[in-house]
Amino acid sequence: MTVGVLVFPGSNCDRDMMYVLETIMGHKVVELWHKDSDLKGVDMIVLPGGFSYGDYLRSGAIARFSPLMQSVIDFANAGGYVLGVCNGFQVLCESGLLPGALLHNTSHRFICKNVHIVADNNASAINADVYNDPLCIPIAHGEGRYYASEEDIKRLEDNNQIIFRYCSPAGEVNEASNPNGSVNGIAGVCNANRNVFGMMPHPERAADENLGNTDGAKILKSLFDNFSVATV
Repeated sequence: MTVGVLVFPGSNCDRDMMYVLETIMGHKVVELWHKDSDLKGVDMIVLPGGFSYGDYLRSGAIARFSPLMQSVIDFANAGGYVLGVCNGFQVLCESGLLPGALLHNTSHRFICKNVHIVADNNASAINADVYNDPLCIPIAHGEGRYYASEEDIKRLEDNNQIIFRYCSPAGEVNEASNPNGSVNGIAGVCNANRNVFGMMPHPERAADENLGNTDGAKILKSLFDNFSVATV
């Protein structure tokens, strides 16, 4: 499979993601510069974490207008698989591919630490094989508090579009395990068609055995193992 990794000025997790996708997961990786418009025939697109240009206004607010993002939107609307991690999640929300928004952490501080997340459903490719399995995944963000209207939250809940929630090491979803104040402990969501995924925790930072944690690789493996080829 060929995976395109979108790169913005300021991206700092793109190389980590490329390394994991290519070396750990065994896929061909193509770098996609944000100023281009050609997706180079990729099968899947990943928007990595970091700090895209214009984040000083609002995370992802300017990056969503990059030329390549229109191609990403068209790709997703045609059924192509897209994953956004951290800043990539923020860009997907700003572009309208995912509902909701990422606000400042309730602590108003940048948080960088390991947390636990759990999938309370197996309705999507990304969580199909990790259902009910607490996973230790790092976070690193200042604006990671997921927020959406009550109507949108209900729709997400009813349609099993919440892919991960913050939890305790034992898998209990509670306020004490919520690092940033996200509504209902939401750590990631998908669109109604289940081909666009966004999550704040970084699975690529927990995918190499040399780091002593491969929980993130389980998430990526689930996504690839349950991948459906779209006509784009």
